[in-house]
Amino acid sequence: MHTMPAKRAHILLPEDLLREIDSLVGPRGRNAFLVETARSEVRRQKLLQFLEGKGPTGNAPTAARKSARLRIRNTKLGSVSKAPAG
Repeated sequence: MHTMPAKRAHILLPEDLLREIDSLVGPRGRNAFLVETARSEVRRQKLLQFLEGKGPTGNAPTAARKSARLRIRNTKLGSVSKAPAG
């Protein structure tokens, strides 16, 4: 499996959120969970920008953009399965 170079980032999370993340994936699964969640949200934001015509190729028909934008905004992020132990 090919991994991309990584850079350390110091972030602060509210304690209640950290407890919820740990209950889903465990302390050893935090990084993978946060990376997957961040990538998903970046894709969603880029798609919204495209559909709103803010991207360089945002030339989809207006009705189609509006319909897709509403669906994306109303979509919640999918759940992440528990990371394997080890």
